[in-house]
Amino acid sequence: MNSTPNAPAPAKLMPHLGLKGRNTFGLDAVADLAYEITAPEQIAAVMNQITEQNLPWRVLGGGSNVILPKVLPGVTLLMNITEQEIISSEQNATVISVGGGVNWHEFVVWTLENNLPGLENLALIPGTVGAAPIQNIGAYGVEIADYIDSIHAFDTKTNTFVTLAKEDCQFAYRDSYFKKHPQRFIVTNVIFNIPKVWQAKIHYADLAKQFEGNPNPTAEEIFLAVCKIRTLKLPDPKVIGNAGSFFQNPIIPNEQYETLLKKYAGLVSYPDAPGKRKLAAGWMIDQCGFKGQRMGEVGVYENQALVLVNHGNGTAQDILGLAKCIQDKVRKEFGVSLEIEPNIL
Repeated sequence: MNSTPNAPAPAKLMPHLGLKGRNTFGLDAVADLAYEITAPEQIAAVMNQITEQNLPWRVLGGGSNVILPKVLPGVTLLMNITEQEIISSEQNATVISVGGGVNWHEFVVWTLENNLPGLENLALIPGTVGAAPIQNIGAYGVEIADYIDSIHAFDTKTNTFVTLAKEDCQFAYRDSYFKKHPQRFIVTNVIFNIPKVWQAKIHYADLAKQFEGNPNPTAEEIFLAVCKIRTLKLPDPKVIGNAGSFFQNPIIPNEQYETLLKKYAGLVSYPDAPGKRKLAAGWMIDQCGFKGQRMGEVGVYENQALVLVNHGNGTAQDILGLAKCIQDKVRKEFGVSLEIEPNIL
Protein backbone atom coordinates (compact mmCIF):
# COMPACT_ATOMS: atom_id res chain seq x y z
CA MET A 1 0.00 0.00 0.00
CA ASN A 2 1.38 3.43 -0.92
CA SER A 3 1.99 5.83 1.91
CA THR A 4 0.12 9.13 1.99
CA PRO A 5 2.07 12.34 1.24
CA ASN A 6 2.02 13.43 4.88
CA ALA A 7 2.93 10.04 6.37
CA PRO A 8 6.37 9.93 8.03
CA ALA A 9 9.11 7.81 6.51
CA PRO A 10 9.54 4.38 8.13
CA ALA A 11 11.82 4.25 11.14
CA LYS A 12 15.47 4.06 10.10
CA LEU A 13 17.02 0.63 10.75
CA MET A 14 20.62 0.51 12.02
CA PRO A 15 21.90 -3.04 12.59
CA HIS A 16 24.77 -3.72 15.00
CA LEU A 17 24.83 -0.14 16.20
CA GLY A 18 27.53 0.85 18.68
CA LEU A 19 26.07 2.66 21.70
CA LYS A 20 29.21 3.88 23.47
CA GLY A 21 28.38 7.46 22.46
CA ARG A 22 24.69 7.01 23.30
CA ASN A 23 25.01 6.36 27.03
CA THR A 24 26.54 8.80 29.49
CA PHE A 25 28.40 6.05 31.37
CA GLY A 26 30.35 5.53 28.12
CA LEU A 27 29.83 1.76 28.28
CA ASP A 28 30.91 -0.13 25.16
CA ALA A 29 27.59 -1.68 24.13
CA VAL A 30 26.14 -2.83 20.80
CA ALA A 31 22.47 -2.99 19.78
CA ASP A 32 21.67 -5.97 17.53
CA LEU A 33 18.96 -3.96 15.76
CA ALA A 34 18.29 -0.26 16.35
CA TYR A 35 15.44 1.85 14.96
CA GLU A 36 15.48 5.64 15.10
CA ILE A 37 11.97 6.85 16.00
CA THR A 38 11.36 10.39 14.76
CA ALA A 39 7.53 10.32 14.70
CA PRO A 40 4.96 8.49 16.86
CA GLU A 41 3.38 6.94 13.74
CA GLN A 42 6.53 4.87 13.12
CA ILE A 43 6.16 2.89 16.32
CA ALA A 44 3.29 0.56 15.35
CA ALA A 45 5.16 -0.99 12.40
CA VAL A 46 8.27 -1.62 14.48
CA MET A 47 6.24 -3.12 17.33
CA ASN A 48 4.45 -5.41 14.85
CA GLN A 49 7.82 -6.75 13.72
CA ILE A 50 8.91 -7.23 17.32
CA THR A 51 5.71 -9.15 18.12
CA GLU A 52 5.82 -11.30 14.97
CA GLN A 53 9.43 -12.31 15.57
CA ASN A 54 9.08 -12.46 19.38
CA LEU A 55 12.10 -10.21 19.87
CA PRO A 56 13.21 -8.58 23.13
CA TRP A 57 13.11 -4.79 22.98
CA ARG A 58 13.65 -1.57 24.92
CA VAL A 59 13.57 2.21 24.42
CA LEU A 60 16.75 4.29 24.70
CA GLY A 61 16.60 8.08 24.96
CA GLY A 62 19.66 10.09 25.94
CA GLY A 63 21.19 7.10 27.73
CA SER A 64 21.72 9.20 30.85
CA ASN A 65 20.02 6.91 33.35
CA VAL A 66 20.89 3.42 32.15
CA ILE A 67 23.49 0.73 32.68
CA LEU A 68 23.99 -1.12 29.39
CA PRO A 69 25.28 -4.68 28.93
CA LYS A 70 27.84 -5.42 26.21
CA VAL A 71 25.12 -6.61 23.81
CA LEU A 72 21.47 -5.52 23.66
CA PRO A 73 19.68 -8.38 21.89
CA GLY A 74 16.61 -7.84 19.74
CA VAL A 75 15.42 -4.29 19.05
CA THR A 76 16.45 -0.97 20.58
CA LEU A 77 14.17 1.99 19.84
CA LEU A 78 16.14 5.24 19.75
CA MET A 79 13.69 7.96 20.81
CA ASN A 80 14.17 11.07 18.67
CA ILE A 81 10.73 12.74 18.50
CA THR A 82 11.58 16.42 18.81
CA GLU A 83 8.35 18.34 18.11
CA GLN A 84 7.50 21.04 20.65
CA GLU A 85 4.58 23.47 20.80
CA ILE A 86 2.48 25.61 23.13
CA ILE A 87 -1.01 24.10 23.06
CA SER A 88 -2.76 26.80 25.06
CA SER A 89 -2.05 29.81 27.23
CA GLU A 90 -4.93 30.51 29.58
CA GLN A 91 -5.22 32.87 32.54
CA ASN A 92 -3.82 30.37 35.08
CA ALA A 93 -1.41 28.19 33.12
CA THR A 94 0.43 27.49 29.88
CA VAL A 95 0.12 24.00 28.41
CA ILE A 96 3.03 22.68 26.32
CA SER A 97 3.44 19.46 24.30
CA VAL A 98 7.05 18.26 24.08
CA GLY A 99 8.40 15.31 22.08
CA GLY A 100 10.03 12.46 23.95
CA GLY A 101 13.37 12.96 22.17
CA VAL A 102 13.85 16.61 23.19
CA ASN A 103 16.89 17.22 25.37
CA TRP A 104 15.66 17.93 28.90
CA HIS A 105 18.05 20.77 29.78
CA GLU A 106 17.44 22.48 26.44
CA PHE A 107 13.71 22.36 27.17
CA VAL A 108 14.28 24.01 30.57
CA VAL A 109 16.28 26.76 28.85
CA TRP A 110 13.45 27.21 26.32
CA THR A 111 10.84 27.64 29.07
CA LEU A 112 12.83 30.45 30.66
CA GLU A 113 13.46 32.12 27.29
CA ASN A 114 9.68 32.08 26.78
CA ASN A 115 8.91 33.47 30.25
CA LEU A 116 7.53 30.16 31.55
CA PRO A 117 9.34 29.70 34.91
CA GLY A 118 8.92 26.68 37.13
CA LEU A 119 11.40 24.07 35.91
CA GLU A 120 14.59 26.03 36.69
CA ASN A 121 15.44 23.81 39.71
CA LEU A 122 15.70 20.88 37.28
CA ALA A 123 18.38 22.50 35.09
CA LEU A 124 21.31 20.44 33.81
CA ILE A 125 19.69 17.07 34.55
CA PRO A 126 20.89 14.94 31.63
CA GLY A 127 18.57 12.94 29.42
CA THR A 128 15.43 13.42 27.35
CA VAL A 129 11.93 14.69 28.05
CA GLY A 130 10.45 11.25 27.35
CA ALA A 131 12.64 9.56 29.94
CA ALA A 132 12.08 12.24 32.59
CA PRO A 133 8.62 11.14 33.81
CA ILE A 134 9.64 7.48 33.91
CA GLN A 135 12.10 8.27 36.68
CA ASN A 136 10.07 11.25 37.92
CA ILE A 137 13.28 13.28 37.89
CA GLY A 138 13.73 15.80 40.64
CA ALA A 139 16.22 18.15 42.25
CA TYR A 140 16.32 20.90 44.87
CA GLY A 141 12.74 20.42 46.06
CA VAL A 142 11.07 20.10 42.63
CA GLU A 143 9.88 17.00 40.76
CA ILE A 144 8.80 16.85 37.13
CA ALA A 145 5.47 15.38 38.29
CA ASP A 146 4.66 18.81 39.80
CA TYR A 147 4.32 20.18 36.26
CA ILE A 148 2.92 17.29 34.21
CA ASP A 149 -0.60 17.50 32.83
CA SER A 150 -0.65 14.19 30.94
CA ILE A 151 1.43 11.75 28.90
CA HIS A 152 0.89 10.66 25.29
CA ALA A 153 2.15 7.13 24.74
CA PHE A 154 1.89 4.01 22.60
CA ASP A 155 0.25 1.19 24.55
CA THR A 156 2.05 -2.01 23.56
CA LYS A 157 -0.71 -4.12 25.12
CA THR A 158 -3.49 -2.74 22.91
CA ASN A 159 -1.31 -1.42 20.03
CA THR A 160 -3.01 1.96 20.27
CA PHE A 161 -2.02 5.49 21.25
CA VAL A 162 -3.35 6.63 24.61
CA THR A 163 -3.32 9.72 26.82
CA LEU A 164 -2.56 9.07 30.47
CA ALA A 165 -3.76 11.61 33.00
CA LYS A 166 -1.28 12.62 35.69
CA GLU A 167 -3.00 10.50 38.35
CA ASP A 168 -2.73 7.41 36.10
CA CYS A 169 1.06 7.76 36.04
CA GLN A 170 1.36 6.87 39.76
CA PHE A 171 4.19 9.31 40.35
CA ALA A 172 6.23 8.85 43.55
CA TYR A 173 9.79 9.62 44.63
CA ARG A 174 11.92 8.66 41.59
CA ASP A 175 9.15 6.32 40.54
CA SER A 176 6.14 5.99 38.25
CA TYR A 177 3.85 3.45 36.62
CA PHE A 178 6.20 3.52 33.61
CA LYS A 179 9.16 2.47 35.74
CA LYS A 180 7.21 -0.36 37.40
CA HIS A 181 5.93 -1.60 34.01
CA PRO A 182 8.82 -0.71 31.67
CA GLN A 183 7.43 -2.32 28.50
CA ARG A 184 3.77 -1.33 28.67
CA PHE A 185 3.95 2.24 27.34
CA ILE A 186 6.33 4.04 24.98
CA VAL A 187 6.24 7.74 25.87
CA THR A 188 6.01 9.88 22.74
CA ASN A 189 5.01 13.30 24.13
CA VAL A 190 4.83 14.89 27.56
CA ILE A 191 2.17 17.54 28.17
CA PHE A 192 3.29 20.14 30.71
CA ASN A 193 1.09 22.50 32.71
CA ILE A 194 3.15 25.54 33.76
CA PRO A 195 1.24 27.80 36.23
CA LYS A 196 1.29 31.53 35.50
CA VAL A 197 1.82 32.29 39.22
CA TRP A 198 5.44 31.48 40.07
CA GLN A 199 7.19 31.17 43.43
CA ALA A 200 10.90 30.66 44.06
CA LYS A 201 11.83 27.30 45.61
CA ILE A 202 15.19 27.65 47.34
CA HIS A 203 14.75 25.75 50.61
CA TYR A 204 17.28 22.99 49.86
CA ALA A 205 20.52 23.69 51.72
CA ASP A 206 22.90 24.02 48.74
CA LEU A 207 20.51 26.37 46.97
CA ALA A 208 19.64 28.35 50.08
CA LYS A 209 23.35 29.12 50.59
CA GLN A 210 23.49 30.70 47.15
CA PHE A 211 20.76 33.17 48.10
CA GLU A 212 21.63 34.21 51.63
CA GLY A 213 20.50 37.81 51.81
CA ASN A 214 18.40 37.43 48.65
CA PRO A 215 15.15 35.68 49.62
CA ASN A 216 13.41 36.60 46.34
CA PRO A 217 15.64 35.53 43.45
CA THR A 218 14.37 35.41 39.88
CA ALA A 219 13.86 32.13 38.03
CA GLU A 220 16.90 32.95 35.89
CA GLU A 221 19.04 33.46 39.00
CA ILE A 222 17.90 30.11 40.39
CA PHE A 223 18.65 28.46 37.04
CA LEU A 224 22.21 29.84 37.05
CA ALA A 225 22.72 28.82 40.69
CA VAL A 226 21.56 25.25 40.02
CA CYS A 227 23.86 25.02 36.99
CA LYS A 228 26.77 26.27 39.12
CA ILE A 229 26.10 23.78 41.93
CA ARG A 230 25.64 20.81 39.59
CA THR A 231 28.76 21.68 37.60
CA LEU A 232 30.85 21.79 40.78
CA LYS A 233 29.41 18.55 42.17
CA LEU A 234 28.82 16.39 39.13
CA PRO A 235 31.33 15.36 36.47
CA ASP A 236 30.70 16.11 32.80
CA PRO A 237 29.86 12.79 31.05
CA LYS A 238 31.84 14.01 28.04
CA VAL A 239 34.93 13.99 30.28
CA ILE A 240 34.27 11.01 32.54
CA GLY A 241 31.44 8.51 32.16
CA ASN A 242 28.66 8.70 34.74
CA ALA A 243 24.88 8.64 35.14
CA GLY A 244 24.57 11.41 37.72
CA SER A 245 23.18 10.39 41.10
CA PHE A 246 23.54 6.62 41.26
CA PHE A 247 21.55 5.92 44.44
CA GLN A 248 18.22 7.21 45.65
CA ASN A 249 18.12 9.12 48.93
CA PRO A 250 16.47 6.60 51.29
CA ILE A 251 13.31 7.57 53.18
CA ILE A 252 13.01 6.21 56.71
CA PRO A 253 10.60 6.58 59.68
CA ASN A 254 11.28 9.41 62.12
CA GLU A 255 11.97 6.90 64.90
CA GLN A 256 14.81 5.32 62.92
CA TYR A 257 16.11 8.78 62.05
CA GLU A 258 16.19 9.84 65.73
CA THR A 259 18.13 6.67 66.61
CA LEU A 260 20.70 7.32 63.87
CA LEU A 261 21.01 10.99 64.87
CA LYS A 262 22.11 9.98 68.38
CA LYS A 263 25.00 8.05 66.87
CA TYR A 264 25.80 10.39 63.96
CA ALA A 265 25.43 14.04 64.98
CA GLY A 266 26.28 15.25 61.48
CA LEU A 267 23.67 13.08 59.75
CA VAL A 268 22.37 14.99 56.72
CA SER A 269 18.63 14.68 56.11
CA TYR A 270 15.56 16.50 54.85
CA PRO A 271 11.90 16.49 55.90
CA ASP A 272 9.68 14.24 53.81
CA ALA A 273 6.11 12.99 54.23
CA PRO A 274 4.60 13.15 57.75
CA GLY A 275 6.50 10.77 60.00
CA LYS A 276 9.27 10.30 57.43
CA ARG A 277 12.77 11.64 56.88
CA LYS A 278 14.89 11.56 53.71
CA LEU A 279 18.58 10.78 54.30
CA ALA A 280 21.41 12.04 52.10
CA ALA A 281 22.80 8.87 50.53
CA GLY A 282 25.94 10.70 49.40
CA TRP A 283 26.78 11.67 52.98
CA MET A 284 26.49 8.08 54.19
CA ILE A 285 28.62 6.79 51.31
CA ASP A 286 31.23 9.43 52.12
CA GLN A 287 31.23 8.40 55.80
CA CYS A 288 31.94 4.84 54.69
CA GLY A 289 35.11 6.06 52.97
CA PHE A 290 34.15 5.54 49.33
CA LYS A 291 34.47 9.09 47.99
CA GLY A 292 37.29 9.25 45.45
CA GLN A 293 37.98 5.52 45.66
CA ARG A 294 38.68 3.47 42.53
CA MET A 295 37.99 -0.18 41.83
CA GLY A 296 39.68 -1.12 38.56
CA GLU A 297 38.12 0.89 35.74
CA VAL A 298 35.26 2.30 37.85
CA GLY A 299 35.06 4.36 41.01
CA VAL A 300 33.29 6.97 43.15
CA TYR A 301 33.58 10.60 42.06
CA GLU A 302 35.97 12.64 44.19
CA ASN A 303 33.62 15.62 44.55
CA GLN A 304 30.33 13.77 45.13
CA ALA A 305 30.04 10.32 46.70
CA LEU A 306 26.59 9.81 45.17
CA VAL A 307 28.12 9.53 41.68
CA LEU A 308 29.79 6.41 40.30
CA VAL A 309 32.15 6.92 37.35
CA ASN A 310 33.64 4.94 34.49
CA HIS A 311 37.31 5.80 34.08
CA GLY A 312 37.40 4.45 30.55
CA ASN A 313 36.90 0.74 30.04
CA GLY A 314 34.48 -0.20 32.80
CA THR A 315 31.59 -2.60 32.17
CA ALA A 316 28.10 -2.93 33.60
CA GLN A 317 29.41 -5.79 35.72
CA ASP A 318 32.17 -3.55 37.14
CA ILE A 319 29.71 -0.78 38.02
CA LEU A 320 27.22 -3.12 39.66
CA GLY A 321 30.02 -4.82 41.60
CA LEU A 322 31.13 -1.49 43.06
CA ALA A 323 27.51 -0.57 43.78
CA LYS A 324 27.03 -3.78 45.77
CA CYS A 325 30.13 -3.05 47.87
CA ILE A 326 28.71 0.37 48.70
CA GLN A 327 25.23 -0.99 49.47
CA ASP A 328 26.65 -3.68 51.77
CA LYS A 329 28.84 -1.22 53.70
CA VAL A 330 26.06 1.38 54.13
CA ARG A 331 23.62 -1.31 55.27
CA LYS A 332 26.14 -2.63 57.78
CA GLU A 333 27.05 0.82 59.13
CA PHE A 334 23.66 2.59 59.10
CA GLY A 335 21.08 -0.18 58.78
CA VAL A 336 19.75 1.54 55.66
CA SER A 337 19.30 0.03 52.19
CA LEU A 338 20.29 2.05 49.12
CA GLU A 339 18.37 1.60 45.89
CA ILE A 340 20.08 2.04 42.53
CA GLU A 341 18.60 4.92 40.53
CA PRO A 342 19.63 4.11 36.91
CA ASN A 343 17.79 1.42 34.98
CA ILE A 344 19.74 -1.80 34.47
CA LEU A 345 19.11 -3.09 30.96
